[in-house]
Amino acid sequence: MINSEKGLLIDSAAIAKKATEAALEKQAVDILMLDIREEASFADYLVICTAESQRQTQAICEEVERVLKEEGLRPNRREGKVESGWMLLDYGDVIIHVFAPSEREFYNLESLWSKGTPVVRIL
Repeated sequence: MINSEKGLLIDSAAIAKKATEAALEKQAVDILMLDIREEASFADYLVICTAESQRQTQAICEEVERVLKEEGLRPNRREGKVESGWMLLDYGDVIIHVFAPSEREFYNLESLWSKGTPVVRIL
């Protein structure tokens, strides 16, 4: 559960789902919502997706932030740069990774978190 600026408790699964839908809205590819509650203490869900260009990376991050801001949520941290091929939005219990194809392959988070449970997979 995450406490929003509106004073509401929002389930982390609902937040991860909204982030997944926002990424899909901006045509992210290979979107994975991964439940890592049994594997990690720092977060409940990872949302991992791929953007085909720097412009799309920026658009995906902006859409995720816009959608979650409507729920009264702001990221605790924003890391990476569009030019680096990887950006991260940290919402506490939900962490969103937006990768360029080569960086996604290099970091291979799916393998690192292979014991997590896939909740949503959109290819």
